[in-house]
Amino acid sequence: MILHRYFARRFFWVFMSILGIFALFMGLVDFVEQLRQLGGDASFGQVVQVTLLRLPEGMYEILPLVMILATASLFLMLARSSELVVVRAAGRSGLAALMGPVMVALVISGITVAMLNPLVAATSKRASDLSESYESGGASVLSIGREGLWLRQGGPRGQTVIRADSANPDATVLYDVSFIAYAPDGGPIRRIEAAEAQLEDGAWVLHDAKAWPLSTGINPETGARTHAELRVESDLTQDGIRDRFGKPSAIPIWDLPAFIAGLEEAGFSARRHQVWFQMELARPIFLIAMVLVAAGFTMRPARLGRTGLYVLAAVLLGFGLYYVRNFAQIMGENGQLPPILAAWTPPVASLLLALGLVLQMEDG
Repeated sequence: MILHRYFARRFFWVFMSILGIFALFMGLVDFVEQLRQLGGDASFGQVVQVTLLRLPEGMYEILPLVMILATASLFLMLARSSELVVVRAAGRSGLAALMGPVMVALVISGITVAMLNPLVAATSKRASDLSESYESGGASVLSIGREGLWLRQGGPRGQTVIRADSANPDATVLYDVSFIAYAPDGGPIRRIEAAEAQLEDGAWVLHDAKAWPLSTGINPETGARTHAELRVESDLTQDGIRDRFGKPSAIPIWDLPAFIAGLEEAGFSARRHQVWFQMELARPIFLIAMVLVAAGFTMRPARLGRTGLYVLAAVLLGFGLYYVRNFAQIMGENGQLPPILAAWTPPVASLLLALGLVLQMEDG
């Protein structure tokens, strides 16, 4: 038990050290990128704020790489100090050195899914809203529920609230839609009802529309006009609205089941969110597999040489498994695989492959 605690403690501090190095490096790189994008629209402090809000999402994505590097670093240090040799000479299998790191990886991955996932969802959404606010003067927000779809778009001329009974799968064509435009000071200035609204470059194109002015001193019905086709300016893009409509990572894992149910009740496809939800549940298995992959290549005496080659092989295999996982995610989102199969097969297969690798390297 003392041996397991010792290796667990060593692994934890190596993991935190590497995580801190990556956080510093990624923060500096993203800070430069945000200065380039927002330098003319935001102050230095606002750029720093957006960078810090974006940092948890970046760290969340590279956790598999950090796990591989932390495990490789730990066992290389143990090999160079001959601690693994001492463990084996004492009659303990080298696999005993894996128990502590695996348990620490399990705890870290559990905390990651349960606590870091909601934090990443909140900070990434806030960073996106702030970036849009600094660039265009207003944020775009999308909400979906039983009552339909609600969208808010912002700009220098004020905010516009959009409500639709239904939409196409990527929310770029809205049906039975209403627009309420607000002046920069917050007062409503126009209301539009239309049978259909389609997002094109720089504008919503409304069909069979009727517009009412809402300015003070004007009778809305008297001033109402009908239009076979009406264009309403918009700074939204198809890619941007797809990201807001279908980015599951912006929703905390605890809220995903209710959000999926709301999507399905509103008549939208929730496949992307179902795949993401299952992948988050399977994340601990995948992170443990990364630990075993790195251990399989580095739990060997330093005197055997070719250490760098083995570390490179561990990193490349980890990247390969990561891309297989992403490929399965794409197939699940496209409907070519059931969500559960797409989410759970790569982590489980990676774990079995890693276990076989460790047993082969350790016990032959």
